[in-house]
Amino acid sequence: MEKFPKRETFFSPVLQAIRELGGSGTNEEINDKVIEILALPAELLNVMHRDTTQTKFEYELAWVRTMLKNKGVLLNSQRGVWSLGTGDTSHFVTTASPKVAQKIGAELESGDDWKKRINEILVKHLSAPAFERLIQRMLREKGFTQVIVTGRSGDGGIDGRGIAKINGILSFHIVFQCKRYTGSVSAKEIRDFRGAMVGRTDKGLFITTSSYTRQAIDEATRDGAPAIDLIDGDKLAEKLKELHLGVAVEVKEHVSVDEDWFKNFESL
Repeated sequence: MEKFPKRETFFSPVLQAIRELGGSGTNEEINDKVIEILALPAELLNVMHRDTTQTKFEYELAWVRTMLKNKGVLLNSQRGVWSLGTGDTSHFVTTASPKVAQKIGAELESGDDWKKRINEILVKHLSAPAFERLIQRMLREKGFTQVIVTGRSGDGGIDGRGIAKINGILSFHIVFQCKRYTGSVSAKEIRDFRGAMVGRTDKGLFITTSSYTRQAIDEATRDGAPAIDLIDGDKLAEKLKELHLGVAVEVKEHVSVDEDWFKNFESL
């Protein structure tokens, strides 16, 4: 197998990808475009990161986007869309040096510890039925109605169903499957889930604590087949944080004193 590229290799391709996408893009769109630009083989894309539920490629691209954001080169909207900022790109327009990547990365490397902790709890300390009930709660908090967990009722691999509403007007039925995995979800598991969907709904949602192989991602969006949306362990942690489900976000107050402001009274 080829050696996995170093993180600094991805700076320039990420910027190029966003430009080719019209100046903005989602995580998935940027990842797919970088794969196209670098012609990365499947054997590299399926390599798992040793300390997370993501593939190494997804992990590195996430850090690259965050590092570029930290320098003002990229902006990230509340809807998770990345766009080009006004920061200095001189360090990134070509392959950045390892020292640049290490210096910026050192400021951020501990930032995802909470996601690892969530994953550990979900995989090691929650039963399958408890995990399904957690997903049921999460979907309800996101606006789904009539969310039912079918669990182990022999429902062909479907763990639950619900109704999603768009802008309070349009609605569509979805079925979902929950997997507490430590390895990657394969294309076969996506195909099996789609088979269970036939005749029941046109929309599926697959949720896992781990990640998806590149083949599984391609299978989920295959032309001519019912679409399946994917939520991996990283996205799941983000959703739980967003909804404050088992995750508390503390904002610390920072107080600064303006000494010059007080000294102005000396001149009055």
